[in-house]
Amino acid sequence: MSRRNPIVYLVALMLVGLMLGPVIYIILGGFRTNSQITVAPAGLPDPWVAGNYTEILSGGAFWRQVGNSTIAAVVTTVAVVTLGVMASYVLARYSFRGRGAMYALFAAGLMFPATVAITPLYLLVKNLGLVNTLPGVILPQIAFGLPTTIIILVPFLRAIPKEIEEAAAIDRCSRLGFFWRMVLPLSVPGLITTGILAFIGSWNSYLLPLFILNDQDSFTLPLGVQAFASQYSVDTAKVLAFTSLSMIPALVFFSLFERRIVGGLTGAVKG
Repeated sequence: MSRRNPIVYLVALMLVGLMLGPVIYIILGGFRTNSQITVAPAGLPDPWVAGNYTEILSGGAFWRQVGNSTIAAVVTTVAVVTLGVMASYVLARYSFRGRGAMYALFAAGLMFPATVAITPLYLLVKNLGLVNTLPGVILPQIAFGLPTTIIILVPFLRAIPKEIEEAAAIDRCSRLGFFWRMVLPLSVPGLITTGILAFIGSWNSYLLPLFILNDQDSFTLPLGVQAFASQYSVDTAKVLAFTSLSMIPALVFFSLFERRIVGGLTGAVKG
């Protein structure tokens, strides 16, 4: 086993390098000029040029798109976690006819990505008058985020010992009080995990906003990257700078809460 460890570590390092290589290239490319990229596409910045980043950060379009993405991601996350934990509590702690079918329905939602339902979804959003608005993006994201949230949270809530609920009932704690005082604190790891997944999924969403949003003032960051790349197609260095700035928030957010995600998923599997 000890002889295999160096090989395993070597393969792991190679995989990490393959994944981080494009990200590092994009970030460094933003510090170069177009002439540097043309002469040496894989070279390092020489000299380092920060003008691409400062010009983007000083403009209003980038921050407006960041604001739109933040609003969509925060509202989606809050709604997904709130609705998900309430539905999961009922599915995990109550016995009623059709509970298994309802849980299977949410599980089946994992097999139908947004790409499959994008056309009828667009027609529905259009009939509701929500085209070219953030609510037109947020509501479908909530719907597509609930299946994952419920599948993760149900094992968490089901693993809570019934003795705790019985003791709470003896102390005259209502079911709603047990939910607020005991269930929510005990399921914090799962709530954090589902919240992070919902936030990152909304932040990186591209296809749904592409169909729903037409006005550049309502663009989210992924759409902003596409619009910027089309507008400055000849300015490769500036496009790389804009792309790196758009992906940094998601990378930082995921890096900070990576342990929470792994811990939450591990708890769900154990439950």
